[in-house]
Amino acid sequence: MNFYDLINGISNGAFDEQLRMLYGNSEKAVLRARARYLSAAEGFSRLCPECGEIHVYSASGRTEVGGNHTDHQHGCVLAAAVSLDIIAIVAFHDEGVIRVTSEGYPQNVVSLDDLDVKEEEKGTSAALIRGIAAKFKDMGVETGGFDAYMTSDVLSGSGLSSSAAFEVLIAAIINEQYNGGRTEPAELAKISQYAENVYFGKASGLMDQTVCAAGGFVAIDFAEPDKPQITNVDFDFEKAGYSVCITDTKGSHADLSDEYSAVSAEMKHVAEAMGCGYLREADEEEFYEKLPKLREKCTDRELLRAAHFFDENRRAVEEAQALAEGDTERFFELVNQSGTSSAELLQNLYSNKDPQCQQIPLAIMLSKRFLGESGAVRVHGGGFAGTIQAFVPTYLAADYAAEMERVFGEGSCYVLTVRPVGGYELTMLSR
Repeated sequence: MNFYDLINGISNGAFDEQLRMLYGNSEKAVLRARARYLSAAEGFSRLCPECGEIHVYSASGRTEVGGNHTDHQHGCVLAAAVSLDIIAIVAFHDEGVIRVTSEGYPQNVVSLDDLDVKEEEKGTSAALIRGIAAKFKDMGVETGGFDAYMTSDVLSGSGLSSSAAFEVLIAAIINEQYNGGRTEPAELAKISQYAENVYFGKASGLMDQTVCAAGGFVAIDFAEPDKPQITNVDFDFEKAGYSVCITDTKGSHADLSDEYSAVSAEMKHVAEAMGCGYLREADEEEFYEKLPKLREKCTDRELLRAAHFFDENRRAVEEAQALAEGDTERFFELVNQSGTSSAELLQNLYSNKDPQCQQIPLAIMLSKRFLGESGAVRVHGGGFAGTIQAFVPTYLAADYAAEMERVFGEGSCYVLTVRPVGGYELTMLSR
């Protein structure tokens, strides 16, 4: 399409079917999406005023639904793509350079003639772009240049994986334009992880990228981390009458790296005490049988966190099964159990460095008081500070958001839908 096709199409509703798929069926969601795309189009027109043909892409953030701190022990996870995303207006060219301008940030420029790792570039978006282009080149895909203007509503630092959404978006753009869309979501996730590990310099796992690339509810088994077993779970949460609500409790993530790393290190220490590399390899019954001996080598907190892993790993599988069977009552029961386990065993609801700051427990308490016997609530993501996740009947979602924002501030609660696709190109004709 050209620029005017996009503007007219958004204005006259030609994209509404796709927008409902990505952002939910409510009129408010569609109107908000229209405004975002029109704003992005305006930003792009300033960047490339003489542009002819353009393309429009989206890549979602993700929410961890089940399996809190299980993936690093080669466990099982249930996650979902959500209606917060990064959108990109793109124009392709043969100038041999990728230029990406994200709203509010300086432009990143990457030459396709030089795709080697740059030490001085690590930790930057340019490193991710270069790494993804390099991986496609290694696969035999000749990547051409493009200009992209991006806007994002994926909360940074919220556990919704803004970095993975960005990576998958870049990978989807290259895959669709220069590779005929042949690379499957699981491989796009690995390409994104490669860029983050090698070029960006962060030793991330594969969960975030997998969900952002695949879309929908995704059950992932990391027994073999390099070849995770990925299963799409067919369940329409919006049709069932529920919304996913993420509340940012405004807790600071500063100086929490050691808290996060301690969880995986302590679980691994228990595994090693049992003669294993990771807890997934350990026998649960043997763990409980040998507790007296294990206490000679491991701290009590390490053992409690290991107990959380065994239960949570099994629970993630049961949650996926409950959704596949349409058993929301059982699903919510399991989510609440997960929340209790995270609080009592995993102990990741607040930082021991500042035990007076307990925004996450406060938000969970308020959620339980509001929801009563409806839905479910638990800590979201890594924990210690940040966000909670609640599954709320849609007819209560606006009131729930208002209650959360009354305490944690305006704009702190996001009422989301689960979207069925990951990286996606919007077209004039609905797919």
